[in-house]
Amino acid sequence: STRKTCMRILKFYYITLLRDPVSRYLSEWRHVQRGATWKTSLHMCDGRTPTPEELPPCYEGTDWSGCTLQEFMDCPYNLANNRQVRMLADLSLVGCYNMSFIPENKRAQVLLESAKKNLRDMAFFGLTEFQRKTQYLFERTFNLKFIRPFMQYNSTRAGGVEADSETIRRIEELNDLDVQLYDYAKDLFQQRYQYKRQLERMEQRIKNREERLLHRSSEALPKEEAEEQGRLPTEDYMSHIIEKW
Repeated sequence: STRKTCMRILKFYYITLLRDPVSRYLSEWRHVQRGATWKTSLHMCDGRTPTPEELPPCYEGTDWSGCTLQEFMDCPYNLANNRQVRMLADLSLVGCYNMSFIPENKRAQVLLESAKKNLRDMAFFGLTEFQRKTQYLFERTFNLKFIRPFMQYNSTRAGGVEADSETIRRIEELNDLDVQLYDYAKDLFQQRYQYKRQLERMEQRIKNREERLLHRSSEALPKEEAEEQGRLPTEDYMSHIIEKW
C-alpha cells in the first residue's frame, strides 16, 4: 500500500539531447563501422514490430563493420537517416514503418511537426553543441546543481572525419528533417535560455531589494532590539527563499 502511494506521487519528465545532424550522422557511421549494431532494438510501434519488408537490413552477416561512408549513405533503409526526428515523433501517425500508408512528402511533414510538438512539450532538452547553456537550463529547470561544469569537447570521432563539401551536402539531404528540427530546436533553446536568464536576474533584483530593506529596518531600531530582530527576519527570509526554490 505504501509502495503504491509512493508510485502515485512520482512525476516523470521526458528530456532529450539533440546534436548537429551532420556530426551525429558521421558519429553513427563510425560507430557502425567499428561493429556496433541495433539488433536488440525491436522498433515497436502501435504494438508490433516492423516486418522485414517494411524495414529491410542494410547489410548481410552479423554486423556492418568496415562499411565505407558511401555504403552507409547509399542504403535507403538506413535508420541513421533523420534518426532524431524519427525518435522524437509519434510514428503511429504515419503508419509506423509502413511507407505506403501515406505519401512520402506528407509523411515527412507529419513526422517533423510531431517531433517539434514533442520537443516543445518536454520539460527540458539540451544541445550537444552548447554544453554550458545546456547545464544552466537543466539546473534552473530542475533546481539541481552539478558538481562540475560541463565541458565542450569539439574533438569528437565525427570531428576527425574529413568529408568534402559534396559529401556534407549529401548527408544534409539524407537528414533534411533532422536539419529542420535542429534549426527549430536551436531557436527554441535560445528562447528558453534567455527566459531563464531574465528570470534569474529578476529574482536577484528582488533578493537584493529585500536585503537592503531588511538592512535599513535593522539600522532604524535601537541596537539591542536590532540584534534581536535582525536574526528572526533573516531566518524567515531564508525559509521564504527555500520554499520559493
